[in-house]
Amino acid sequence: MPLEQIEILSTEEVRRTVNRLASEIVERSGDLSKLVLLGIYTRGVPLAKTLCEQIQILEKIEVPLGAIDITFYRDDLDTIGVRTPAKTDIPFDLTGKTVVLIDDVIYKGRTIRAALDAVNDYGRPEVIRLAVLIDRGHREVPIHPDYIGKQLPTAKEEKVKVYLQEIDGRDGVELIKG
Repeated sequence: MPLEQIEILSTEEVRRTVNRLASEIVERSGDLSKLVLLGIYTRGVPLAKTLCEQIQILEKIEVPLGAIDITFYRDDLDTIGVRTPAKTDIPFDLTGKTVVLIDDVIYKGRTIRAALDAVNDYGRPEVIRLAVLIDRGHREVPIHPDYIGKQLPTAKEEKVKVYLQEIDGRDGVELIKG
């Protein structure tokens, strides 16, 4: 049976969704001087960069931006396979900050659980929030995003593919069935 690819978000819809997420982050963060964004490799990093740029346009402030690799914090390396780790880049202390973790898709929640463990190695934030482009459900751990671009109920055998300009040469989201 061939794979069926269904467009969930077009390039324009991704742009609008990211703009809305940036506005929500600004609205709910309070003191923006404490705000930092941390993108989770792989697609959370360019997504965080885009959100950071949009917040700068909205508020005329530069929000510190970092990137975090959670490979060695995962509890399921035996099932996902060993990956070549990326370079964590957090050039600031997280202590007392409002950290917003950014990822493209949340599914079982294990990536975010690992990211929470990793964040603790870089300080003790005042608060940690989570922003995702797509929430597809099926959590295995009690983690829920604070900011959601699109809620997309899926079957477990379906896949969600996020395309970002910086990595894939285009923006979009597809549901893959089959």
